[in-house]
Amino acid sequence: MNSLRLNGLRKLPPGFRFQPTEEELVFQYLKCKAFSFPLPASIIPDLNICNFDPWDLPGELGEERYFFSMKEAKYKTGNRINRATASGYWKATGSDKQIISRRNQVAGMRKTLVFHMGKPPHGLRTDWIMHEYRLVNNYLNHEMEKWVLCHVFLKKTSKKSSEEEIMQSFCNKNRNEALGHRMEPKVYNFMREKDAESSSSSSASSRSDITEVSSSACSRQY
Repeated sequence: MNSLRLNGLRKLPPGFRFQPTEEELVFQYLKCKAFSFPLPASIIPDLNICNFDPWDLPGELGEERYFFSMKEAKYKTGNRINRATASGYWKATGSDKQIISRRNQVAGMRKTLVFHMGKPPHGLRTDWIMHEYRLVNNYLNHEMEKWVLCHVFLKKTSKKSSEEEIMQSFCNKNRNEALGHRMEPKVYNFMREKDAESSSSSSASSRSDITEVSSSACSRQY
């Protein structure tokens, strides 16, 4: 099966979708990559994941993407891994998950990371998620242990993003201000209107009585 190249990535032909299980990612792809064995399919590129913000990674924005990457030390001395990008950083969350082989042996681990905008520890959490797979066998040498397989995707959520909420709030505020200028609120004093009606009725009744009396008087005069 020939693969197609697009934006630096190898794409499967139309009608095919790359949906490997976690066990397949660890045993058929990451393990083969670490030992320089042939891969089942040349579809996962090599990439330094921290050289890109998640939205700038090669591939389609709405699709799940996979990359082989080498763990990069944050400092020359120490074992801390560099997870910073130009606009933010990847932060680990939760506990690592064991990837079990068919022989019931732990041969890989999955670390879940969430991308944060800004600088730690005050970064803004986003919906970008990365699953980082690594091998844990004792027979791996140092160079083999550096290889990880990264699965990057945008978390699907029904809630509006913070930017959408801010924009919606801004639009509502402007609309309310515009309506306020065009239509000032009116306050009705119903008691005053009732008193006015009563006064009007009393005045009308008085005028009627005066007219009747005057008419009677005129009749007597004639």
